[in-house]
This record gives sequence, structure tokens and C-alpha cells, in this order.
Amino acid sequence: MVDLSFYKNKRVLITGHTGFKGSWMCMVLLKAGAKITGYALDAPTKPGLFELCQLDKKMDSVYGDIRDLQHLKQVFERTQPEIVIHMAAQPIVRTSYQEPVYTYDVNVMGTVNVLECVRLTKSVQSFLNVTTDKVYKNLERQEGYAEDEELNGYDPYSNSKSCSELVTSSYVNSFFAPQIKDEGRHIAVSTARAGNVIGGGDFASDRIIPDCIRAVEQEKDIVVRNPFSTRPYQHVLEPVMAYLMICQRQYEDISYAGSYNVGPDDTDCYTTGELVSLFCETWKELSGQEIIWIDRYDGGPHEANFLKLNCSKLRNTFDWHPVWNVKEAMKKIVEWELAYQNMDTEENDVCIENIMNEQIEDYLEG
Repeated sequence: MVDLSFYKNKRVLITGHTGFKGSWMCMVLLKAGAKITGYALDAPTKPGLFELCQLDKKMDSVYGDIRDLQHLKQVFERTQPEIVIHMAAQPIVRTSYQEPVYTYDVNVMGTVNVLECVRLTKSVQSFLNVTTDKVYKNLERQEGYAEDEELNGYDPYSNSKSCSELVTSSYVNSFFAPQIKDEGRHIAVSTARAGNVIGGGDFASDRIIPDCIRAVEQEKDIVVRNPFSTRPYQHVLEPVMAYLMICQRQYEDISYAGSYNVGPDDTDCYTTGELVSLFCETWKELSGQEIIWIDRYDGGPHEANFLKLNCSKLRNTFDWHPVWNVKEAMKKIVEWELAYQNMDTEENDVCIENIMNEQIEDYLEG
């Protein structure tokens, strides 16, 4: 597992830090004592977790577009990061059907720009590109996909992330591999392909748990458009801690660099309907409020029905294992949401920080 003491005073640059997963990452690194620089557009949702935590007051937060190579270079030159974690993306499948050119521009050329800055910045020793479980050519099979299988995502989002993986591989082969002679400097580079992430503070559209919470707030039934699709669900702290572990271990030993699937145990591959039912049960248990969901297929664009990862490489390489199963993760989500709904608006940042730090500590005590 990750040793957070490793990150004390380390210079870490995170792209996409204003997003849901990025905000949790920043909170963990702040707790570890890292010197964090974030580079991203404004938070993608209103409200947003980054804003609620007032993280811009607690770290070096730069607002910029990863498609702007010159601006990105300036930030790398100024901050001289040792570790770079690339999470900035257009992450929504349905949006990628509506805006495919923008999706490819951000997810492919954005990755090129970040890697180019890594190549030109001699302080960088460890780089992680965060992609998705959807990078694989999905044959809707029961067995989980391993890291050496074909990359060919179906929709523009998934495919753009497959391309991002290929871009990363090309940069490794061309510039960062041990056989490349660059003043003896070799950069440890990995990609991480994570399953579906859930957790407190996610306000995104077109994601199942935020949709559930919005329905509760509006006193409406939860609408589920595809209750039979199966995904590997995990609490946001699972991949965040795995990313930090990979960055740490490859920083210490470049032989750990590679591609890693990051997902839950097989028992935590739930259908969407099962996940929503678990949300309803947990919400009633902790709040006393009964809610229901309804099946309403909306005829939207193609999305995979079954997707599963084989995470044995991560387990065997680092002796890694998930800390929270989906039931425990759902409990943490509902606890977070109930605390958020009942807090004093004048002390939002303090309350949110306390909730998140408490859950981070619970996770680390695991």
C-alpha cells in the first residue's frame, strides 16, 4: 500500500485537480505534506468539491487548458515537479457522442502536451497517466481484461483514452526508455486503468450516484436508464491511493513502471440496478427516508453492458488489495451526503474538510 510519508515535501503536479477525483487526490496529498500544484479548468460542476473545500487557498492552483501547450510549459518550468499525475480529461461517454472532436482534442492532444512538458522538465522522475477501464476492446465477456489485451474503446470517450494510452507508450519508447540516451535520465512512466468510481462529493451529471442524490433532494423517484449493465464499482479513495502507490514505487524503482488495472474484487461488480438498490437501502438505514427507483430506458447511444477488469498484476506486484467493498463505500457516500446536507453554510469548507479527512483516516486504518 502507499506510504504517505514518502510525499512529504515532494513537488507534485496534478492535471484535472478541480474535478471530483482530483479534489480527493489533493486532500490526501495535503494531508501527506506534499507541495502540490494543480493545473485544470474551473471545476466542472456547480457546486463542486474543489470549491466546497476551498482547495485553491490551500495549494498552488493554476487555471488553464491542457490544450494550451505554452501555458502548461510555463507552469512546469516554474514549479519543477518531481511527480506528475495526469487526470485532466473529458470523461463522460454521452458527452463524447455529442462533442467527439473536443473529446479527442482534450484526451489525446492534452496527453501529448503533458508528456511533452514531462520530456522537457528534467526534475520529473515519476509520471502517471490516469485512463479508464473502457480502453479495452470490449467483447462483453465474463473474464476480466488484463493489461496486455487489445486497446480499442468503442465510443469517442473510450477510444480517445485508448489513444492516450498509445501516445504514452510512444513517448516511453521514443524518449524515456532505458535504451534512450538522454544524459542518463530515465523517467518512470505508468498508466492506470480504473473502474467506475463512486464517493462523497461527486456532483457530475450522467453518473448514477449523483443522479440518485439529486433525485432524493428533489423528492423524486430515481430513474435508471440501463439497470442491467455491469461495472466494477469502487470508492474514490481506492484508485487515488493506488495511483499514489504506483507513483511512489516507480519513483523508487523504475522497474515498476508499466500499465496497471485498478479495480475492486470480483464480488463488487454490480449491475446498475443492484447499485441503486444498495443506495436506497443504505439511505433508508442512515436517514430513515424511503426512496425507490424506476427502470426507464431512454434509447441513448451505445454503452457497454458488461465490463470487468483483471487486477491481478496490481495485487501481485504491490501486494495491493481494496480496503472498502461496495457496501462500505456506499455507507461512506451516504454519511458524506447527510453531513453535507446538514452543515452550516458559513463553515462549509471546514465541515467538508473534516468529513473528508475522517474518511481518509478511516481508509488508511483499513
